[in-house]
Amino acid sequence: MSDLSPGGPGPATGLASGLTFDDLGEGLGTASTVLRGNAGSAGLHASVPTCPGWTVLDLVAHQGMVHRWATSQVRGTPEGDPERFEAEGRAAADVLEWFDAGATGLLQALVDAPDDLEALTFLHDAPAPRVFWARRQCHETTVHAVDAMAARLGRAPRPEETWLRPHLAADGIDELLTGFVPRRKQGAQPRRPTRVLVRPDDASLAWLLDLAPDRPATTTRLTDVEALGADADAAWTGGTVELFLRLWSRTDAEPADALERWWRDTVSVTW
Repeated sequence: MSDLSPGGPGPATGLASGLTFDDLGEGLGTASTVLRGNAGSAGLHASVPTCPGWTVLDLVAHQGMVHRWATSQVRGTPEGDPERFEAEGRAAADVLEWFDAGATGLLQALVDAPDDLEALTFLHDAPAPRVFWARRQCHETTVHAVDAMAARLGRAPRPEETWLRPHLAADGIDELLTGFVPRRKQGAQPRRPTRVLVRPDDASLAWLLDLAPDRPATTTRLTDVEALGADADAAWTGGTVELFLRLWSRTDAEPADALERWWRDTVSVTW
């Protein structure tokens, strides 16, 4: 798969992580390649430990469907019935080639899209649509590439076994904590007000989650210095890649405490 924009640095994205548009495209292309390779090695009938009840075929058909649905949004021809894409993938003579075609098509659509693209966005505090879709598909595909690795290994991969690097993982954490969590008005709060500091050991960005049962969650980005003085009831620390996998529930490790168990059961996106 080609890089999103091989001609040089992409335009500024406005992302707190500092990732460029090209970084997101490279991340999407790499994750697509990792997913495809591990899916082929595991076999389509293998189970996916990190997506209980799924086979590799389910995983590939789902992600190929999402790539095509995202492409329809970026191309300005929104597909109202994305499930037809998944049915198409399941019926394909070679579902991995079908997956490749969808990933390549998405990358090309992002290359072709203007900087001022007008398209659907659906996360809290979303960046401009072109960046939004590159970012969303980068991290969606990354998480499911980890799932494909889990299918090959028979368990969730450890951080050092993945291809992930801290700068990409930090942006994936940022999207989850500032984009997904605050948009949920129900089911995203523990039983009593709780402030959780998420602070990677190897990144300059941290996050303070303010969770309560009677109001939507809020997330505040913090610098290292600000994080040191943060008033939090709990702190989740570790390497950025480790935290990315923990927060997205892609780890075999038992939750460290009741709060993390609540997070895994209630907040984390597990599909």
